[in-house]
Amino acid sequence: MNDTAKVRLRPAIGSDAAAIAKLMRAALGSFDWMPVIHTPAKDLAFIRDIVLPRQKVTVAEAGSEIVGFIAVSGDWVEQLYLDPAWTGRGIGSRLLIDATAALPVVKLHCFQANTGARRFYERHGFRAEAFGDGTTNEEGLPDILYVRRR
Repeated sequence: MNDTAKVRLRPAIGSDAAAIAKLMRAALGSFDWMPVIHTPAKDLAFIRDIVLPRQKVTVAEAGSEIVGFIAVSGDWVEQLYLDPAWTGRGIGSRLLIDATAALPVVKLHCFQANTGARRFYERHGFRAEAFGDGTTNEEGLPDILYVRRR
């Protein structure tokens, strides 16, 4: 089922943890510049024990399959990932708009190498405010602080 119109957004629940972790790993694995620094078990523990209990998580669901998710904490977008087969269909935009509509300021970090995500966030009104050298993230990759103000 590849009909984007049938994709629905809903709050994540605890039993979504495994599907979310698998999706996150597939998304990260689609980038040739991204180092693999966690095992699937650590990905699952991160989603189950940190992301789901501490952040507001919304999933995009096609039928019974989770094809994307966003996690927000305060005014920070902590995670936004799509199944690589579902990118470019407006699902990321729906997740971002839905999760941040009420926030006057939204901040996030994006890797400098992630040119697709950079274009996506800039299209959504985010502006680069600081460039990091990678010393503040566990991947060790140069990043960008993006901020959107209304």
